[in-house]
Amino acid sequence: MSNAHVNTISGSSKLIEGSRKAIKLLPKGTKFIIDDALYSTKSQRNLLSFKDILLNGYHIETMNEKNVEYLYITNVDCGKKYVLERLPAFSSGLYYTHISAIESHVTTNQKCI
Repeated sequence: MSNAHVNTISGSSKLIEGSRKAIKLLPKGTKFIIDDALYSTKSQRNLLSFKDILLNGYHIETMNEKNVEYLYITNVDCGKKYVLERLPAFSSGLYYTHISAIESHVTTNQKCI
């Protein structure tokens, strides 16, 4: 995908400059690999879709704590559920967090024992 137009409230704009594989890291260390992440130098925010969360083997649920809604990203290991990330919601209903990009140019060989 290259130079795609996106329709916004102010009209059509050429925001998407391409797509590529991206690896993102959430604050508590949860790593996401996104094969076709959209790239735009004009964007100041990132969106992480539920589809990408599920494709990385994680689960999603919402929880209300002291009148604040949270999106939990969870994982089940050996029959036990773990909350990996807890993302608070804006009043608009969108959940937010800080995402870091992982940059790596290392190739490794792994042996399973």
